[in-house]
Amino acid sequence: MAFIRSGQIEWHEGELSMQEKLHVPHQDNPTSPFLTPNAARLLPQVPLLALGTLDDAGRPWTTLLGGEAGFVRSLGQSIMGIKTLVDPTHDPVINILLDGKHEGDTKEHEKDSRVVSGLGIDLVTRSRVKLAGRLMVGALGNTSTQGGADATEAQIVVKVEESLGNCPKYLNKKDITPTLPMPALVSTKLPLPAEAIKLLAKADIFFISSSHGGLTMGTNDRGGPAGFCRILQNDHTSTVLVYPEYSGNRLYQTLGNLQTTPKAGIVVPDFDNGDVLYLTGTTEILIGDEAAALLPRSNLAVRVQVEDACFVHDGLAFRGTLGEQSPYNPPVRFLTTERTSGVDAQNKNDRTAYAKLIKKELLTPTIGRFRFSVSDPEVAGRWRPGQYVALAFEDELGAGYSHMRDDDPSSLNDDLVRSFTVSSSRRGGTPEDEVEITIRNVGKVTAFLFRQNVRAGLEVPLKGFSGTFAIHQHADEVVPFVAGGIGITPLIAQLPDLDLGRIRLIWTMNTTDIGLAIDTFEQYPQLASSTALYLSGAAESGQELQTALGRHGAQVCERRLAASDIISIKGQSDMSTTWYICAGAKLRQSLLLWLSDRKVVYESFDY
Repeated sequence: MAFIRSGQIEWHEGELSMQEKLHVPHQDNPTSPFLTPNAARLLPQVPLLALGTLDDAGRPWTTLLGGEAGFVRSLGQSIMGIKTLVDPTHDPVINILLDGKHEGDTKEHEKDSRVVSGLGIDLVTRSRVKLAGRLMVGALGNTSTQGGADATEAQIVVKVEESLGNCPKYLNKKDITPTLPMPALVSTKLPLPAEAIKLLAKADIFFISSSHGGLTMGTNDRGGPAGFCRILQNDHTSTVLVYPEYSGNRLYQTLGNLQTTPKAGIVVPDFDNGDVLYLTGTTEILIGDEAAALLPRSNLAVRVQVEDACFVHDGLAFRGTLGEQSPYNPPVRFLTTERTSGVDAQNKNDRTAYAKLIKKELLTPTIGRFRFSVSDPEVAGRWRPGQYVALAFEDELGAGYSHMRDDDPSSLNDDLVRSFTVSSSRRGGTPEDEVEITIRNVGKVTAFLFRQNVRAGLEVPLKGFSGTFAIHQHADEVVPFVAGGIGITPLIAQLPDLDLGRIRLIWTMNTTDIGLAIDTFEQYPQLASSTALYLSGAAESGQELQTALGRHGAQVCERRLAASDIISIKGQSDMSTTWYICAGAKLRQSLLLWLSDRKVVYESFDY
């Protein structure tokens, strides 16, 4: 956390450096140089305590203790007492603090005692309190062998020298219940074993400890969607993890420590079965372009070179049942090595391409076509039908820094970059320095576009083009394409390059979207005779629109698409065994089931 000077805790140089790099206005350090009354009241209510310390080589380690409220409490005079079951054999923090003591032994620390740090946390109320101080005394009690368990009761007393309340962001609620652990060592070697990799893939929280030159420490959590911590490398040459630093309270105490002392200890708990992964390693803070180059859409990230690890089966004295997920969680951000995308090409280019709105057409009350001119096609890249374009709206819609935004919590980690399927075609006459999208008004960014007046000259950064959803036709085969509403857009872009007599379009939509179908058939009259339209809400549609639709010659079914429809089409002798789908998740899931015996190529919109 920080130094204490003259009864007041000042920022140390690492924290000040991070705050300066990230343009944080000056603020006093809110950390108290003692165990505050609020922190003392919270301690007996928390069922979990993450505890960190340093080994003899100065490397941080972290553990996670507890199981039920009451195991940790204030003993008065800024002293904290802990009494809980521990794994005395494999837990690195317990081994360090109790120095290999046996049952009944007490380890007293009076002079130059070990620095420790902690985070008391209640994952139901999302309450947290950070603590730092020094170990006073520790003792091991009797070992429990009930039901095959192999755990020992430990008592640890800490002199608290710093405390700070913390916010509830990025914490997914979990109901914690105690259990008797039966620890079994799986591995102490690198690379990480398969079981540890699986744990990291599903983990939505871990706890991290860091120090400032070994003089003081801090422990905190990092949470988010399951799998937010990514594995960059795990082989016999290296094990490297990367995780994003989300928008927080901007104190940067953990990152400040890592700035001066780039080492971290991490514990990753498995709340389902009690497995636990202990890690320690060297860290690198990535800011701006460095972060985005490795973890796209991140402005701040941490790279951890794992140097030592321990994976233990059933080493925790608790289990956790997942409840409500944090509304502040952004989507998982994948490494560039996991998801190659032309969208991030500009991270390595000083020039920026812009998209300027030059035309807007409303096809229905909620669907519109927007055309943009591209300021620098060389920087943006050349688009192809079947790709998507990524546009950045931060300058237009960003609300500036906000630590908590309960009216719209998801916007806090919204980078306001949106990906839209290109609906224009080269052969359809769209110039190389223009691009067109056809979109539905469904959210903050699309609503903003629908409100725009072309004469206002809206111009936004164009991040690039990516995607490879290309439709291939082979001789004497009819290609089936299933579109859900606006999912017709990638097909529209490729229609000029296809033989429309060998396309079978199965198009589901609400009757409010009939205007999109009419517009499509007016552009490509031959397509209508190859189309079966499945309309929901037909009774509510205007008769005039339905009549206009019928004049184009499409087959109109005033009901939802059913499995029998797909089975019937599959049975046609000239139908290709490769199906193309662009639909929402629910329809796509049904189609994949109905087409389990076919090759399916689909666009998911999960950019």
